[in-house]
Amino acid sequence: MDLQDRSAGRQAYMDDSLGPANTLWRDALRRLLRHRLAMFGAVVLTLVAIMGVFGTAIAPYDPNGMDFANRFASPSFAHWMGTDDFGRDIFSRIIVGARVSLLSGVVAVSVATAVGTSLGLIAGYSTRLTDEVIMRAMDVLYAFPAILLAIAVLAALGKGIENAMIAIGVVYIPIFARIARAAVLGIRNEEFIIAARALGAGNIRILATHVLPNVLSPIIVEITLSLAFAILAEAALSFFGLGTQPPDPSWGRMLSEGRDFFRQSGWMGVFPGLAIFFTVMGFNFLGDGLRDALDPKLRR
Repeated sequence: MDLQDRSAGRQAYMDDSLGPANTLWRDALRRLLRHRLAMFGAVVLTLVAIMGVFGTAIAPYDPNGMDFANRFASPSFAHWMGTDDFGRDIFSRIIVGARVSLLSGVVAVSVATAVGTSLGLIAGYSTRLTDEVIMRAMDVLYAFPAILLAIAVLAALGKGIENAMIAIGVVYIPIFARIARAAVLGIRNEEFIIAARALGAGNIRILATHVLPNVLSPIIVEITLSLAFAILAEAALSFFGLGTQPPDPSWGRMLSEGRDFFRQSGWMGVFPGLAIFFTVMGFNFLGDGLRDALDPKLRR
């Protein structure tokens, strides 16, 4: 086979593979748009994202502004969710705190996705020795309870939201590595992979252009679900005083501050808890919708 025939064969192969793939993604999008719970979750997350991006602009009060004359004020038209023990408006702090929760979740899951998926692709496509070394390392990380591993990483790095993001990202690396590896093992001997290898494509090119697009579906679903758990993890770390440091608002930190005054001013803990609840629920609903949309066997 001469160079011209090889080029023509490669182009024909790419043309044949792109068309069905695009059709599958369009069908998945249509199924997702018909999924009511997924759309409800998307609406909730859109509102939370707006708060995260424009928080300081739309907050009615300075989130750190203290008004000791209005300490423990109950919810009213002036303060929709009441005030805390320093007279700070809880509604404003929840709005601004959305940025911390979303940013920590996105950064942590991005780190976990990039590192974990890369390791999973290498493990699933490389030699048995490489696979064993990578996956046994992932098993060691996976053996630790998530919150304890995050606390251990923070103990080494120090307190702070930046280090909390890294700690949460480390916790979720094994999950993405396992998912990516399992998906690669399922397609590594498929005909289109063999054809690409026969046409002279290198391992990196095959992984990037043929393997990765075909394992994206479970990874995308896991991203949405991991974002929910990452937000919970950040809230837990901030609750224990290891994440966001005062006076910056954080939903987990607000829960911690409100526990000592729960009987006196229950709203200090209830409203931050509801913010975490609805955000996590939104990610879970969206993740379930993506799972149903991307898996034709679950089509309803």
